[in-house]
Amino acid sequence: MKDNKSQKNITVNRKAEHDYFVSQRIEAGISLVGTEVKSLRLGKANLTDAYAMIIENEVWLVNAHISKFDQGSFNNHEPLRKRRLLLKRSEIRKLKFKLQEKGFTLIPLRFYFKENKIKVELGLAKGKKLYDKREAIAKKDLKRDLERKLN
Repeated sequence: MKDNKSQKNITVNRKAEHDYFVSQRIEAGISLVGTEVKSLRLGKANLTDAYAMIIENEVWLVNAHISKFDQGSFNNHEPLRKRRLLLKRSEIRKLKFKLQEKGFTLIPLRFYFKENKIKVELGLAKGKKLYDKREAIAKKDLKRDLERKLN
């Protein structure tokens, strides 16, 4: 297995870790047009409100914002269009089964390069309640205070 040195993050969905418990992570390819790839190479993407859904045994990424390419012509892409994710049928079947459970959703965690190909890391996640978020923040603060005292 190759190490993670060949993976370079393009954008990370930080809000996902705050709002969801991620139980499983899945790597998926993504079907893009040329100007989208160029924008992603410049790091112009936002996954904050994005989610993935299964429509007719295909996985689609919805609300992922990839900015228009500045030097693009009239052929420039639509920033918020639905993008098809590339997964094997068996993976889609497993995801479909897990998404039928109450409370689970499929969210993109990050865009990254893997050997010159753009990949999406999807997370099978369950939403956090307000008290869970407060508890997570309190743990982070406590950990930060301990590190300050040790240094």
